[in-house]
Amino acid sequence: MDDDSRNVAGRLIVAYAFSTLLLGCYAAWRYLMGDYSRILLPAALALVMLVACLLHVARPNQARLPAYLALLVGYSMLALELPWLEEAGIMWIGLAPLLTVLLLPLASAMLLNLFLAPVWLFLSDTALDLHFALGYVAMTLVVALVPWEQRRQQALLEATNPRDRHCNALACEAMHELLGSEYQRTQFLGQPLAVLVLHLPQLEMAGEQFGSRARQALLDALCLAVHRCSRRHDFLGRQGTSTFWLVLPDTSQSGAQMVQQRIEQALESTVLVDTGTLRAPIAHCQRLPGESWPRFEQRLLELTRKLSET
Repeated sequence: MDDDSRNVAGRLIVAYAFSTLLLGCYAAWRYLMGDYSRILLPAALALVMLVACLLHVARPNQARLPAYLALLVGYSMLALELPWLEEAGIMWIGLAPLLTVLLLPLASAMLLNLFLAPVWLFLSDTALDLHFALGYVAMTLVVALVPWEQRRQQALLEATNPRDRHCNALACEAMHELLGSEYQRTQFLGQPLAVLVLHLPQLEMAGEQFGSRARQALLDALCLAVHRCSRRHDFLGRQGTSTFWLVLPDTSQSGAQMVQQRIEQALESTVLVDTGTLRAPIAHCQRLPGESWPRFEQRLLELTRKLSET
């Protein structure tokens, strides 16, 4: 589970726990008010929310069942309270589409909201009120815009993010663009430029035999070792599924070989539980005097292909 998934799971656990506490306090308040006929359902629903919270704690990757339980609790409380709210019910009718959109996928939530609209209008005793019905439809549409906008922003972020989605390295397109700019800069200043090509042959095997967690551990270990052995202005990019380029601006051939040795020593001392010692063959590509950018890029791609085939 990545950091974003952990954050979402943590927020859901807090929300479920708070809902459990809120329902318990509501049942206690009804008891203190002497309204004994309306105590049983909130107390029972508090236990259901407690079960949903514990299920989410035990299995954070399987959040569908806790979401269904939380949605059932919300619907039940709304159905219990709407007939007693009278005119104030219009303030709470938006809770139904909001809960549905928060806990279900967008398409399923929209269909369920439209299907349950007559039920909420009937329970609120305003089935013939056109303004109330239009308000419910408007609330449903407005609430649906929230996850749609979040998905749009996420897609825009992924399209413009220069970092690779699975590891601490630049994405292929961003790396090629930055490498081209760095090539022109160092060529104009008369500085050397070196690129180390790394191949991680264990990556596909780890994904097939041990699952995504072992695959992610390999990527994290490789990136960590490379970043520890490189300078601040060096940059690591992911060229392919299991190939990486470490660009070393203003680095001579001897300097690139020293960096290569440090990385190899760091990789040899890295041992993972599932795959053992980290193995990553490394090749070195140095810019030749007077070499053009297309020629250098062609040599670099050919070296990457040969290294990945060995």
